[in-house]
Amino acid sequence: MSDDQAHYPPVDPVGVGLKGLCPRCGQGKLFDGFLTVKPACAACGLDYAFADAGDGPVVFVILIAGFLILGLALWLDVNYSPPLWLHLVLWIPLAVVVCLGLMRGLKGVLIALQYRNNARQGEIDRG
Repeated sequence: MSDDQAHYPPVDPVGVGLKGLCPRCGQGKLFDGFLTVKPACAACGLDYAFADAGDGPVVFVILIAGFLILGLALWLDVNYSPPLWLHLVLWIPLAVVVCLGLMRGLKGVLIALQYRNNARQGEIDRG
């Protein structure tokens, strides 16, 4: 007799990743806190041991936030020439908020894409 295999409908990895939901069922929470991944999904029981986003989200956060913040800072400096203290007061808090805001969503997206594409650690087959 064969085991019953539960099948879950496919979910959008970007949608569930940005919301911080389970990449298999789209119902349970992915995070336990701000960036800590839960051990398993409370809804479907998926073990999140495979989830290792590594430095992937950080690279995208640096590129997106750097482009946004630097572009706005250069625009402000060229058009209005404010003093340096105003640049510091504006851009440092904005950079922190943008980076923290992007980090959780992008980590969730990369974990959901790992699950969808069945990504694993690279291994050498010495057959």
